[in-house]
Amino acid sequence: MSTPITERPNLALTVIVIGVIISAVDSTIVILALPTMMRALHAGLGTVVWIVMAYLLVITLLATQVGKLGDMFGRVRMYEIGFIIFVLGSAWCGITTGWMELVLARVAQGIGGALITANSGAIVADVFPVARRGRAYGFISVGWNIGAILGILLGGFLTTFFSWRWIFYINVPIGITALILALFVLREGAKGRHHQLDPGGFVTMGIGLASILLAMTRLASQGWHPSEWLLLFVGVIALAIFVLIEARQAEPLLHLALFRIRAVSFSFVASFFQGLGGFSVLFLVMMYLQGARGLTPLQASLLLVPGYLLGGVAGPVGGRLTDRWGARWPAAIGLLLQAVAVLLYAHLSVSSSLVWIVVASLVNGLGSGAFFPANNTAVMKGAPRAQFGIASGMLRTFGNIGMVLSFAAAIVMTSTKIPRGLAFAMFVGSTHLSLAKISLFVVGLHTALYLSIAMLGLAFFASLMAKPTASDESNVASTPQPVEELG
Repeated sequence: MSTPITERPNLALTVIVIGVIISAVDSTIVILALPTMMRALHAGLGTVVWIVMAYLLVITLLATQVGKLGDMFGRVRMYEIGFIIFVLGSAWCGITTGWMELVLARVAQGIGGALITANSGAIVADVFPVARRGRAYGFISVGWNIGAILGILLGGFLTTFFSWRWIFYINVPIGITALILALFVLREGAKGRHHQLDPGGFVTMGIGLASILLAMTRLASQGWHPSEWLLLFVGVIALAIFVLIEARQAEPLLHLALFRIRAVSFSFVASFFQGLGGFSVLFLVMMYLQGARGLTPLQASLLLVPGYLLGGVAGPVGGRLTDRWGARWPAAIGLLLQAVAVLLYAHLSVSSSLVWIVVASLVNGLGSGAFFPANNTAVMKGAPRAQFGIASGMLRTFGNIGMVLSFAAAIVMTSTKIPRGLAFAMFVGSTHLSLAKISLFVVGLHTALYLSIAMLGLAFFASLMAKPTASDESNVASTPQPVEELG
Protein backbone atom coordinates (compact mmCIF):
# COMPACT_ATOMS: atom_id res chain seq x y z
CA MET A 1 0.00 0.00 0.00
CA SER A 2 1.36 3.43 -0.95
CA THR A 3 2.22 5.98 1.72
CA PRO A 4 0.90 9.56 1.64
CA ILE A 5 3.42 11.78 -0.09
CA THR A 6 2.34 14.93 1.75
CA GLU A 7 0.13 16.03 4.61
CA ARG A 8 -0.63 19.26 2.71
CA PRO A 9 -2.49 18.04 -0.37
CA ASN A 10 -3.74 21.46 -1.46
CA LEU A 11 -0.22 22.88 -1.43
CA ALA A 12 0.98 19.81 -3.31
CA LEU A 13 -1.75 20.40 -5.89
CA THR A 14 -0.55 24.00 -6.26
CA VAL A 15 2.93 22.71 -7.11
CA ILE A 16 1.49 20.29 -9.67
CA VAL A 17 -0.69 22.99 -11.25
CA ILE A 18 2.34 25.28 -11.63
CA GLY A 19 4.08 22.51 -13.57
CA VAL A 20 1.01 22.07 -15.79
CA ILE A 21 0.85 25.83 -16.41
CA ILE A 22 4.51 25.91 -17.47
CA SER A 23 3.94 23.02 -19.88
CA ALA A 24 0.84 24.68 -21.32
CA VAL A 25 2.61 28.03 -21.69
CA ASP A 26 5.29 26.39 -23.81
CA SER A 27 2.67 24.80 -26.06
CA THR A 28 1.58 28.23 -27.35
CA ILE A 29 4.20 30.84 -26.46
CA VAL A 30 6.75 29.81 -29.11
CA ILE A 31 4.26 30.03 -31.99
CA LEU A 32 3.79 33.76 -31.39
CA ALA A 33 7.52 34.36 -31.74
CA LEU A 34 8.23 32.24 -34.84
CA PRO A 35 8.27 35.13 -37.34
CA THR A 36 10.61 37.13 -35.08
CA MET A 37 12.86 34.08 -34.62
CA MET A 38 13.06 33.61 -38.39
CA ARG A 39 14.35 37.14 -38.81
CA ALA A 40 16.77 36.96 -35.90
CA LEU A 41 18.20 33.51 -36.69
CA HIS A 42 18.12 33.92 -40.50
CA ALA A 43 16.29 30.59 -40.74
CA GLY A 44 13.87 29.35 -43.37
CA LEU A 45 10.30 28.36 -42.64
CA GLY A 46 11.05 24.68 -43.17
CA THR A 47 13.73 24.78 -40.48
CA VAL A 48 12.30 27.17 -37.90
CA VAL A 49 9.17 25.02 -37.37
CA TRP A 50 11.47 22.38 -35.91
CA ILE A 51 11.71 24.68 -32.89
CA VAL A 52 8.09 23.70 -32.23
CA MET A 53 8.09 20.17 -33.63
CA ALA A 54 11.23 18.99 -31.79
CA TYR A 55 9.66 19.81 -28.42
CA LEU A 56 6.39 18.04 -29.29
CA LEU A 57 8.17 15.04 -30.79
CA VAL A 58 10.30 14.45 -27.68
CA ILE A 59 7.28 14.66 -25.35
CA THR A 60 5.36 12.28 -27.63
CA LEU A 61 8.12 9.66 -27.63
CA LEU A 62 8.98 9.90 -23.92
CA ALA A 63 5.51 10.19 -22.37
CA THR A 64 5.02 6.51 -21.54
CA GLN A 65 8.69 5.72 -20.84
CA VAL A 66 9.32 8.43 -18.24
CA GLY A 67 6.07 7.49 -16.52
CA LYS A 68 7.54 4.02 -16.04
CA LEU A 69 10.72 5.58 -14.65
CA GLY A 70 8.56 7.36 -12.08
CA ASP A 71 7.02 4.06 -10.98
CA MET A 72 10.47 2.47 -10.75
CA PHE A 73 12.54 5.22 -9.12
CA GLY A 74 9.99 7.56 -7.58
CA ARG A 75 7.45 9.86 -9.20
CA VAL A 76 8.36 12.88 -7.10
CA ARG A 77 12.05 12.38 -7.85
CA MET A 78 11.41 12.18 -11.61
CA TYR A 79 9.09 15.19 -11.37
CA GLU A 80 11.78 17.26 -9.64
CA ILE A 81 14.47 16.11 -12.07
CA GLY A 82 12.09 17.17 -14.85
CA PHE A 83 11.99 20.71 -13.48
CA ILE A 84 15.79 20.84 -13.29
CA ILE A 85 16.15 19.71 -16.91
CA PHE A 86 13.35 22.01 -18.05
CA VAL A 87 14.89 25.08 -16.37
CA LEU A 88 18.34 24.33 -17.78
CA GLY A 89 16.86 23.67 -21.22
CA SER A 90 14.93 26.95 -21.08
CA ALA A 91 18.05 28.91 -20.16
CA TRP A 92 19.93 27.19 -23.00
CA CYS A 93 17.13 28.13 -25.44
CA GLY A 94 17.51 31.77 -24.44
CA ILE A 95 21.26 32.01 -25.07
CA THR A 96 21.44 30.05 -28.33
CA THR A 97 23.03 31.71 -31.36
CA GLY A 98 21.68 29.56 -34.21
CA TRP A 99 18.52 27.70 -35.11
CA MET A 100 20.15 24.25 -34.94
CA GLU A 101 21.40 24.88 -31.42
CA LEU A 102 17.94 26.17 -30.48
CA VAL A 103 16.34 22.95 -31.77
CA LEU A 104 18.75 20.90 -29.64
CA ALA A 105 17.94 23.07 -26.62
CA ARG A 106 14.24 22.49 -27.26
CA VAL A 107 14.91 18.73 -27.24
CA ALA A 108 16.42 19.12 -23.76
CA GLN A 109 13.46 21.25 -22.71
CA GLY A 110 11.11 18.56 -24.04
CA ILE A 111 12.81 15.88 -21.93
CA GLY A 112 12.13 17.96 -18.83
CA GLY A 113 8.58 18.66 -19.94
CA ALA A 114 7.91 14.96 -20.47
CA LEU A 115 9.15 14.11 -16.96
CA ILE A 116 6.90 16.80 -15.49
CA THR A 117 3.71 15.99 -17.38
CA ALA A 118 4.00 12.20 -17.28
CA ASN A 119 4.42 12.06 -13.50
CA SER A 120 2.14 14.91 -12.38
CA GLY A 121 -1.10 12.96 -12.80
CA ALA A 122 0.31 9.98 -10.89
CA ILE A 123 1.40 12.25 -8.03
CA VAL A 124 -2.14 13.63 -7.77
CA ALA A 125 -3.45 10.05 -7.54
CA ASP A 126 -0.98 9.43 -4.68
CA VAL A 127 -1.89 12.64 -2.83
CA PHE A 128 -5.68 12.55 -3.04
CA PRO A 129 -8.13 9.76 -2.19
CA VAL A 130 -10.40 8.52 -4.96
CA ALA A 131 -13.34 10.65 -3.78
CA ARG A 132 -11.32 13.88 -4.21
CA ARG A 133 -9.32 13.13 -7.36
CA GLY A 134 -11.94 14.44 -9.79
CA ARG A 135 -11.82 17.88 -8.17
CA ALA A 136 -8.02 17.81 -8.23
CA TYR A 137 -7.91 16.88 -11.92
CA GLY A 138 -10.41 19.67 -12.54
CA PHE A 139 -7.91 22.18 -11.16
CA ILE A 140 -5.25 20.70 -13.43
CA SER A 141 -7.56 21.27 -16.40
CA VAL A 142 -8.06 24.87 -15.33
CA GLY A 143 -4.28 25.22 -15.00
CA TRP A 144 -3.81 24.00 -18.57
CA ASN A 145 -6.22 26.62 -19.90
CA ILE A 146 -4.59 29.35 -17.82
CA GLY A 147 -1.21 28.28 -19.19
CA ALA A 148 -2.43 28.37 -22.79
CA ILE A 149 -3.80 31.89 -22.28
CA LEU A 150 -0.63 33.04 -20.55
CA GLY A 151 1.40 31.58 -23.39
CA ILE A 152 -0.55 33.65 -25.91
CA LEU A 153 -0.30 36.86 -23.85
CA LEU A 154 3.29 36.46 -22.67
CA GLY A 155 4.45 35.43 -26.12
CA GLY A 156 2.94 38.55 -27.63
CA PHE A 157 4.07 40.90 -24.86
CA LEU A 158 7.63 39.65 -24.47
CA THR A 159 8.28 39.38 -28.20
CA THR A 160 6.85 42.85 -28.89
CA PHE A 161 8.50 44.80 -26.07
CA PHE A 162 11.59 42.77 -25.18
CA SER A 163 13.07 39.88 -27.17
CA TRP A 164 12.01 36.44 -28.32
CA ARG A 165 14.66 35.08 -25.95
CA TRP A 166 12.54 36.12 -22.97
CA ILE A 167 9.84 33.61 -23.88
CA PHE A 168 12.38 31.03 -22.66
CA TYR A 169 14.01 33.05 -19.88
CA ILE A 170 10.59 33.51 -18.22
CA ASN A 171 10.53 29.77 -17.48
CA VAL A 172 13.68 29.95 -15.35
CA PRO A 173 12.40 31.84 -12.25
CA ILE A 174 9.00 30.12 -12.44
CA GLY A 175 10.59 26.69 -12.77
CA ILE A 176 13.04 27.30 -9.91
CA THR A 177 10.18 28.45 -7.67
CA ALA A 178 8.15 25.34 -8.50
CA LEU A 179 11.19 23.12 -7.88
CA ILE A 180 11.82 24.66 -4.46
CA LEU A 181 8.16 24.21 -3.53
CA ALA A 182 8.28 20.59 -4.70
CA LEU A 183 11.39 19.89 -2.62
CA PHE A 184 9.72 21.23 0.53
CA VAL A 185 6.15 20.03 -0.04
CA LEU A 186 6.22 16.70 -1.87
CA ARG A 187 7.35 13.46 -0.27
CA GLU A 188 7.96 10.24 -2.13
CA GLY A 189 5.27 7.57 -2.04
CA ALA A 190 5.52 3.94 -3.03
CA LYS A 191 8.15 3.12 -5.65
CA GLY A 192 10.18 0.23 -6.93
CA ARG A 193 7.50 -1.32 -9.14
CA HIS A 194 9.21 -3.26 -11.90
CA HIS A 195 8.68 -2.20 -15.50
CA GLN A 196 10.13 -3.17 -18.83
CA LEU A 197 11.16 -0.22 -20.99
CA ASP A 198 10.64 -0.38 -24.74
CA PRO A 199 13.84 0.97 -26.36
CA GLY A 200 13.10 -0.79 -29.66
CA GLY A 201 9.70 0.82 -29.94
CA PHE A 202 11.06 4.19 -28.85
CA VAL A 203 13.85 4.16 -31.47
CA THR A 204 11.76 2.90 -34.40
CA MET A 205 8.87 5.25 -33.68
CA GLY A 206 11.30 8.15 -33.32
CA ILE A 207 13.08 7.35 -36.58
CA GLY A 208 9.77 6.88 -38.39
CA LEU A 209 8.17 10.13 -37.27
CA ALA A 210 11.36 12.20 -37.58
CA SER A 211 12.03 10.92 -41.11
CA ILE A 212 8.50 11.70 -42.29
CA LEU A 213 8.56 15.16 -40.69
CA LEU A 214 11.95 15.95 -42.21
CA ALA A 215 10.76 14.83 -45.65
CA MET A 216 7.64 17.01 -45.40
CA THR A 217 9.46 20.15 -44.24
CA ARG A 218 12.16 19.71 -46.90
CA LEU A 219 9.44 19.23 -49.51
CA ALA A 220 7.95 22.59 -48.54
CA SER A 221 11.29 24.41 -48.75
CA GLN A 222 13.06 22.55 -51.60
CA GLY A 223 10.51 20.59 -53.61
CA TRP A 224 10.57 16.91 -54.51
CA HIS A 225 14.01 15.32 -54.76
CA PRO A 226 15.16 11.69 -54.42
CA SER A 227 16.25 12.42 -50.85
CA GLU A 228 12.68 13.28 -49.82
CA TRP A 229 11.40 9.99 -51.27
CA LEU A 230 14.16 8.15 -49.41
CA LEU A 231 13.25 9.83 -46.13
CA LEU A 232 9.58 8.94 -46.60
CA PHE A 233 10.52 5.33 -47.38
CA VAL A 234 12.72 5.11 -44.27
CA GLY A 235 9.93 6.59 -42.17
CA VAL A 236 7.30 4.14 -43.39
CA ILE A 237 9.61 1.13 -42.95
CA ALA A 238 10.58 2.26 -39.45
CA LEU A 239 6.91 2.61 -38.43
CA ALA A 240 6.14 -0.83 -39.88
CA ILE A 241 8.97 -2.32 -37.80
CA PHE A 242 7.60 -0.39 -34.81
CA VAL A 243 4.22 -2.13 -35.17
CA LEU A 244 5.92 -5.55 -35.34
CA ILE A 245 7.99 -4.79 -32.23
CA GLU A 246 4.97 -3.55 -30.28
CA ALA A 247 3.02 -6.75 -31.00
CA ARG A 248 5.75 -8.76 -29.21
CA GLN A 249 6.49 -6.48 -26.25
CA ALA A 250 5.28 -7.27 -22.75
CA GLU A 251 5.03 -3.53 -21.98
CA PRO A 252 4.92 -1.78 -25.35
CA LEU A 253 4.97 1.93 -26.06
CA LEU A 254 1.47 1.55 -27.52
CA HIS A 255 -0.78 -1.30 -26.38
CA LEU A 256 -2.24 -2.25 -29.75
CA ALA A 257 -4.63 -4.74 -28.12
CA LEU A 258 -6.78 -1.78 -27.04
CA PHE A 259 -7.70 -1.29 -30.70
CA ARG A 260 -9.96 -4.33 -30.39
CA ILE A 261 -12.35 -2.13 -28.37
CA ARG A 262 -14.31 -0.09 -30.91
CA ALA A 263 -15.16 2.92 -28.73
CA VAL A 264 -11.54 3.25 -27.61
CA SER A 265 -9.95 2.74 -31.03
CA PHE A 266 -12.15 5.30 -32.81
CA SER A 267 -11.55 7.79 -29.99
CA PHE A 268 -7.81 7.37 -30.55
CA VAL A 269 -8.36 8.01 -34.27
CA ALA A 270 -10.45 11.09 -33.48
CA SER A 271 -7.70 12.41 -31.22
CA PHE A 272 -5.09 11.92 -33.95
CA PHE A 273 -7.07 13.70 -36.68
CA GLN A 274 -8.13 16.48 -34.30
CA GLY A 275 -4.46 17.14 -33.53
CA LEU A 276 -3.56 16.90 -37.22
CA GLY A 277 -6.29 19.31 -38.26
CA GLY A 278 -6.49 21.65 -35.31
CA PHE A 279 -3.05 22.35 -33.88
CA SER A 280 -1.53 24.17 -36.87
CA VAL A 281 -4.49 26.56 -37.09
CA LEU A 282 -3.00 28.82 -34.40
CA PHE A 283 0.26 28.88 -36.35
CA LEU A 284 -1.52 29.75 -39.61
CA VAL A 285 -3.67 32.45 -38.02
CA MET A 286 -0.60 34.00 -36.40
CA MET A 287 1.13 34.10 -39.78
CA TYR A 288 -1.92 35.78 -41.30
CA LEU A 289 -2.16 38.40 -38.56
CA GLN A 290 1.55 39.18 -38.37
CA GLY A 291 2.48 38.57 -42.01
CA ALA A 292 -0.54 39.66 -44.05
CA ARG A 293 -2.03 42.21 -41.65
CA GLY A 294 1.17 43.56 -40.10
CA LEU A 295 0.08 43.24 -36.46
CA THR A 296 2.56 42.99 -33.62
CA PRO A 297 2.72 39.68 -31.72
CA LEU A 298 0.89 41.31 -28.79
CA GLN A 299 -1.91 42.68 -30.97
CA ALA A 300 -2.30 39.30 -32.65
CA SER A 301 -2.39 37.44 -29.35
CA LEU A 302 -5.09 39.65 -27.83
CA LEU A 303 -7.48 38.72 -30.63
CA LEU A 304 -7.29 35.02 -29.69
CA VAL A 305 -7.55 35.28 -25.90
CA PRO A 306 -11.41 35.34 -25.84
CA GLY A 307 -11.53 31.93 -27.51
CA TYR A 308 -9.17 30.38 -24.98
CA LEU A 309 -11.14 31.92 -22.11
CA LEU A 310 -14.39 30.51 -23.47
CA GLY A 311 -12.72 27.12 -23.95
CA GLY A 312 -11.73 27.08 -20.29
CA VAL A 313 -15.30 27.86 -19.21
CA ALA A 314 -16.88 25.45 -21.71
CA GLY A 315 -14.73 22.47 -20.65
CA PRO A 316 -16.57 21.71 -17.36
CA VAL A 317 -19.92 22.30 -19.11
CA GLY A 318 -18.91 19.89 -21.86
CA GLY A 319 -17.99 17.34 -19.20
CA ARG A 320 -21.44 17.60 -17.59
CA LEU A 321 -23.15 17.22 -20.97
CA THR A 322 -21.06 14.12 -21.58
CA ASP A 323 -22.20 12.65 -18.24
CA ARG A 324 -25.82 13.27 -19.26
CA TRP A 325 -25.81 12.32 -22.96
CA GLY A 326 -22.80 10.08 -23.36
CA ALA A 327 -19.52 10.89 -25.04
CA ARG A 328 -20.19 10.33 -28.73
CA TRP A 329 -22.36 13.30 -29.66
CA PRO A 330 -20.65 15.99 -27.52
CA ALA A 331 -17.30 14.94 -29.03
CA ALA A 332 -18.70 15.01 -32.58
CA ILE A 333 -20.45 18.36 -32.09
CA GLY A 334 -17.25 19.80 -30.62
CA LEU A 335 -15.31 18.74 -33.71
CA LEU A 336 -18.01 20.17 -35.97
CA LEU A 337 -17.73 23.52 -34.18
CA GLN A 338 -13.96 23.48 -34.58
CA ALA A 339 -14.36 22.80 -38.31
CA VAL A 340 -16.79 25.73 -38.56
CA ALA A 341 -14.21 27.95 -36.84
CA VAL A 342 -11.51 26.94 -39.32
CA LEU A 343 -13.96 27.56 -42.18
CA LEU A 344 -14.42 31.10 -40.86
CA TYR A 345 -10.63 31.56 -40.82
CA ALA A 346 -10.43 30.18 -44.37
CA HIS A 347 -12.64 33.03 -45.64
CA LEU A 348 -10.38 35.80 -44.34
CA SER A 349 -9.05 38.25 -46.90
CA VAL A 350 -6.44 41.00 -46.70
CA SER A 351 -9.20 43.47 -45.76
CA SER A 352 -11.43 41.37 -43.48
CA SER A 353 -12.53 42.88 -40.19
CA LEU A 354 -10.39 41.60 -37.33
CA VAL A 355 -13.61 41.03 -35.37
CA TRP A 356 -13.96 37.95 -37.60
CA ILE A 357 -10.87 36.51 -35.86
CA VAL A 358 -12.48 36.94 -32.44
CA VAL A 359 -15.71 35.29 -33.61
CA ALA A 360 -13.85 32.32 -35.08
CA SER A 361 -11.75 31.92 -31.93
CA LEU A 362 -14.90 31.88 -29.78
CA VAL A 363 -16.47 29.15 -31.94
CA ASN A 364 -13.23 27.17 -31.72
CA GLY A 365 -13.18 27.56 -27.93
CA LEU A 366 -16.70 26.14 -27.69
CA GLY A 367 -15.69 23.20 -29.86
CA SER A 368 -12.60 22.46 -27.79
CA GLY A 369 -14.60 22.63 -24.58
CA ALA A 370 -17.02 20.03 -25.93
CA PHE A 371 -14.59 17.65 -27.66
CA PHE A 372 -11.77 17.06 -25.19
CA PRO A 373 -13.78 16.07 -22.07
CA ALA A 374 -16.07 13.86 -24.18
CA ASN A 375 -13.26 12.11 -26.04
CA ASN A 376 -11.35 11.48 -22.80
CA THR A 377 -14.51 10.07 -21.23
CA ALA A 378 -15.09 7.77 -24.20
CA VAL A 379 -11.63 6.25 -23.76
CA MET A 380 -11.86 5.90 -19.98
CA LYS A 381 -15.35 4.36 -20.19
CA GLY A 382 -14.34 1.84 -22.83
CA ALA A 383 -10.89 0.80 -21.58
CA PRO A 384 -10.34 -1.98 -19.01
CA ARG A 385 -10.05 -0.51 -15.50
CA ALA A 386 -6.57 -1.98 -15.03
CA GLN A 387 -5.40 -0.13 -18.15
CA PHE A 388 -6.79 3.35 -17.48
CA GLY A 389 -3.28 4.83 -17.23
CA ILE A 390 -2.13 3.09 -20.41
CA ALA A 391 -5.24 4.16 -22.34
CA SER A 392 -4.87 7.75 -21.16
CA GLY A 393 -1.22 7.78 -22.22
CA MET A 394 -2.08 6.35 -25.64
CA LEU A 395 -4.79 8.98 -26.14
CA ARG A 396 -2.25 11.72 -25.40
CA THR A 397 0.30 10.05 -27.68
CA PHE A 398 -2.05 9.86 -30.67
CA GLY A 399 -3.06 13.49 -30.16
CA ASN A 400 0.59 14.54 -29.94
CA ILE A 401 1.52 12.64 -33.11
CA GLY A 402 -1.24 14.49 -34.94
CA MET A 403 -0.02 17.82 -33.55
CA VAL A 404 3.57 17.14 -34.64
CA LEU A 405 2.51 16.23 -38.18
CA SER A 406 0.10 19.18 -38.29
CA PHE A 407 2.83 21.79 -38.69
CA ALA A 408 4.58 19.96 -41.50
CA ALA A 409 1.30 19.34 -43.36
CA ALA A 410 0.30 23.02 -43.10
CA ILE A 411 3.62 24.18 -44.54
CA VAL A 412 3.50 21.68 -47.39
CA MET A 413 -0.03 22.74 -48.36
CA THR A 414 0.80 26.46 -48.18
CA SER A 415 3.89 25.98 -50.35
CA THR A 416 1.85 24.36 -53.14
CA LYS A 417 0.12 27.67 -53.90
CA ILE A 418 2.81 30.30 -53.42
CA PRO A 419 6.52 30.66 -54.29
CA ARG A 420 8.80 29.56 -51.46
CA GLY A 421 10.55 32.92 -51.36
CA LEU A 422 7.23 34.69 -50.92
CA ALA A 423 6.28 32.35 -48.09
CA PHE A 424 9.48 33.23 -46.27
CA ALA A 425 9.01 36.96 -46.84
CA MET A 426 5.45 36.84 -45.52
CA PHE A 427 6.20 34.67 -42.51
CA VAL A 428 8.95 37.04 -41.33
CA GLY A 429 6.57 39.97 -41.71
CA SER A 430 8.15 41.87 -44.61
CA THR A 431 6.30 45.14 -45.18
CA HIS A 432 7.46 46.04 -48.68
CA LEU A 433 5.43 43.38 -50.48
CA SER A 434 2.70 44.40 -52.89
CA LEU A 435 -0.99 43.83 -52.21
CA ALA A 436 -1.03 41.27 -55.02
CA LYS A 437 1.68 39.19 -53.33
CA ILE A 438 -0.04 39.43 -49.97
CA SER A 439 -3.28 38.25 -51.59
CA LEU A 440 -1.43 35.28 -53.10
CA PHE A 441 -0.07 34.41 -49.68
CA VAL A 442 -3.61 34.43 -48.23
CA VAL A 443 -4.67 31.97 -50.94
CA GLY A 444 -1.89 29.65 -49.77
CA LEU A 445 -3.11 29.93 -46.20
CA HIS A 446 -6.64 29.08 -47.30
CA THR A 447 -5.36 25.88 -48.92
CA ALA A 448 -3.74 24.76 -45.65
CA LEU A 449 -6.86 25.66 -43.68
CA TYR A 450 -9.08 23.60 -46.01
CA LEU A 451 -6.80 20.65 -45.32
CA SER A 452 -7.38 21.25 -41.59
CA ILE A 453 -11.15 21.18 -42.19
CA ALA A 454 -10.82 17.84 -43.99
CA MET A 455 -8.82 16.37 -41.09
CA LEU A 456 -11.36 17.63 -38.55
CA GLY A 457 -14.06 16.05 -40.73
CA LEU A 458 -12.32 12.68 -40.44
CA ALA A 459 -12.12 13.18 -36.67
CA PHE A 460 -15.86 13.99 -36.66
CA PHE A 461 -16.75 10.71 -38.40
CA ALA A 462 -14.38 8.79 -36.10
CA SER A 463 -16.21 10.20 -33.07
CA LEU A 464 -19.56 9.16 -34.55
CA MET A 465 -18.14 5.65 -35.04
CA ALA A 466 -16.96 5.48 -31.40
CA LYS A 467 -20.21 3.90 -30.29
CA PRO A 468 -19.76 1.03 -27.84
CA THR A 469 -20.86 -2.30 -29.25
CA ALA A 470 -21.96 -5.55 -27.65
CA SER A 471 -18.62 -7.11 -28.56
CA ASP A 472 -16.69 -4.39 -26.71
CA GLU A 473 -17.46 -5.94 -23.33
CA SER A 474 -15.93 -9.26 -24.35
CA ASN A 475 -12.97 -7.46 -25.91
CA VAL A 476 -12.39 -5.59 -22.64
CA ALA A 477 -12.39 -8.87 -20.76
CA SER A 478 -9.95 -10.47 -23.20
CA THR A 479 -7.55 -7.52 -23.45
CA PRO A 480 -4.19 -8.56 -21.95
CA GLN A 481 -3.51 -6.87 -18.62
CA PRO A 482 -0.29 -4.95 -18.11
CA VAL A 483 2.59 -6.76 -16.45
CA GLU A 484 2.42 -4.72 -13.26
CA GLU A 485 -1.28 -5.59 -12.83
CA LEU A 486 -0.75 -9.30 -13.41
CA GLY A 487 1.99 -9.34 -10.85
